[in-house]
Amino acid sequence: MTNHRIALIPGDGIGTEVLPAARRVLDAVAARHGLAFSYDEFDWSCARYLREGAMMPDDGLDQLRNHDAILLGAVGYPGVPDHVSLWGLLIPIRRGFRQYVNLRPIRVFEGVASPLRTAEPGEVDFVVVRENVEGEYSEIGGRMNRGFPDEMAVQEAVFTRAGVNRVLDYAFGLAARRGGRLTSATKSNGIVHTMPFWDELVNERAQLHPLVPWDQEHVDALAAKFVLDPARYDVVVGSNLFGDILSDLAAAVAGSIGIAPAANLNPEREFPSMFEPVHGSAPDIAGRGIANPLGAIWSAAMMLDHLGHPAAATDITDAIAAVLAETSVRTPDLGGSAGTSEFTEKLLELL
Repeated sequence: MTNHRIALIPGDGIGTEVLPAARRVLDAVAARHGLAFSYDEFDWSCARYLREGAMMPDDGLDQLRNHDAILLGAVGYPGVPDHVSLWGLLIPIRRGFRQYVNLRPIRVFEGVASPLRTAEPGEVDFVVVRENVEGEYSEIGGRMNRGFPDEMAVQEAVFTRAGVNRVLDYAFGLAARRGGRLTSATKSNGIVHTMPFWDELVNERAQLHPLVPWDQEHVDALAAKFVLDPARYDVVVGSNLFGDILSDLAAAVAGSIGIAPAANLNPEREFPSMFEPVHGSAPDIAGRGIANPLGAIWSAAMMLDHLGHPAAATDITDAIAAVLAETSVRTPDLGGSAGTSEFTEKLLELL
């Protein structure tokens, strides 16, 4: 029997409700595939920040380091600025563990109405690959003359050859495995230094992957085409900022951000990777037991695949597809009245 040690960070709001659902599904799949999971739970959250002044302890990364993977619920709390949870927890984990690939699969499921007429189940199935540790989300910059009419702010973007090349190689490799096309998101007609550099590196890395067709789109046009014709895409790669925006837009195309999963990957497996639903902590519905658990459950499936158990991962994604296509059980975000627990129970029946 293969045993995996998993770090659980439920976080805030509905994160504390959807992560137990994902754990139930993981344990059910484990019994069928000769797997075992041991869990260590960490109370790192905005609630902890309000109590102790930090999202996680100083030795937080050391506490996580020996785990096989990290499963996160959601972070965010009224009164705590988003940059506190981002820079106090998520970015230190991503950068400290070299999770330079953010992977977000987008799929329109039968039984879930997309807001787009052209987004048909079975036709929209693509992946957004986002550079996850550098780019536009840097700490370089500052503010001057605070409170005066000439107050100013400067934010620098950082694109390194090594950092861009490695995420491009991952994206080209993924496109090759999927037998699809790679599309690079750019804006080199307006951003005159970093984006031309990005484009040059895409062209260079493409020469190393001659069997993968590729093209590039300006990010504004790409966003429009996500809405007009999402089925045309297979693998889309973008910088930290562009990938962040495009992947949230794509999740909405799929019908509900409550379904969407994400993986923060260290492809070399030198450090644990982190898996999390795309949705936030949703304080408006927290504690009511109505959160959609599918984003967390699908994230758990991505974790299984990364850990080398694709059959177990497929069991989960097949059950997600079945509960949406074959039953009327829905959480309110999908137009139903079921609670988190009832929705999870129905999925477990179909697993």
